[in-house]
Amino acid sequence: MIKTDILIIGAGPTGLFTVFEAGLLKLKCHLIDALPQPGGQCSEIYPKKPIYDIPAFPEILAGDLVDNLMKQIQPFQPGFTLGERAQSIQTQDDGSFIVTTNKGTKHHAPIVAIAGGLGSFEPRKPPIPNIADFEDKGVEYIIRDPELYRDKDVVIAGGGDSALDWSIFLTDVASSVTLVHRRNEFRGALDSVEKVQELKNQSKIQLITPGEVVGIVGEKQLTGVTIKQADDVFEKPCDHFIPLFGLAPKLGPIADWGLEIEKNAIKVDNTLDYQTNIPGIYAIGDVNTYPGKLKLILCGFHEATLMCQSAYKRIFPDKRHVMKYTTVGGVEGFDGSKKQAPKAVVKAIN
Repeated sequence: MIKTDILIIGAGPTGLFTVFEAGLLKLKCHLIDALPQPGGQCSEIYPKKPIYDIPAFPEILAGDLVDNLMKQIQPFQPGFTLGERAQSIQTQDDGSFIVTTNKGTKHHAPIVAIAGGLGSFEPRKPPIPNIADFEDKGVEYIIRDPELYRDKDVVIAGGGDSALDWSIFLTDVASSVTLVHRRNEFRGALDSVEKVQELKNQSKIQLITPGEVVGIVGEKQLTGVTIKQADDVFEKPCDHFIPLFGLAPKLGPIADWGLEIEKNAIKVDNTLDYQTNIPGIYAIGDVNTYPGKLKLILCGFHEATLMCQSAYKRIFPDKRHVMKYTTVGGVEGFDGSKKQAPKAVVKAIN
């Protein structure tokens, strides 16, 4: 049995930052995530993609953001159960919870914070009969490392932002890039559409619209794809086929925990602390919903901060916590480390 003060389900940016805010309150955290490493979507889906709306970072790669968060929470020594999915929850007589994973690992905590992003993701796959036989053998649904496509011939299918953005990006990496979309119109940002058109005019992208990839060519390894365009069907040799039709989010077993669900998200009270309809269970980040909700990482950071203050009051109802700015009180880790503001700064603030 793993015991902790706050059990966090989901080790994405919001879940990781929760560890820091809880640590300032001397609350210990343990995180559960179905992925084999922390970081959520930022690590698994787009580690090399830039993010532009993190305060103080005009631009930061998603993977670097995760690395920074891991460094920030290191003094608070969080525990991790990775590669396991939170499966079931049991409420104890004292109001605490036991959460068991799909592999049988049990966790006991008075507070549960669900920070599972949009839930677990499954790629939307094109209806090609033998496509599963070529997964990781030339067919990829997510681009994790662009260097995999260095000097390779790549075919991308899709009409949204992801297909457009990666088509543009890989022109500087791959030997050739072909973008196939079943319509002439794209769903992505206008500037991305214009950029793809410009690269097409420069012969840096081959654009096939309206068209559809209808078959895979190869035996043990992909060697090409079959494309249908109007009444013409032809083979296109390539090293990689990347269908980018989006990811389907699912709440998974959490949907059966008795929480109030609205449109695949968990309803919370945003007037105070982002608590769910079950006292002691909170939902923060993209997994929750409330009037005016914005699915942004920075909003998840804010929600995590207020949630931790509420969690402290639930765990220690008779204690009064006096909030101190980190510039005054510093940051004291569970490992004995201490980051203290310079005395001159403390004096000026006081």
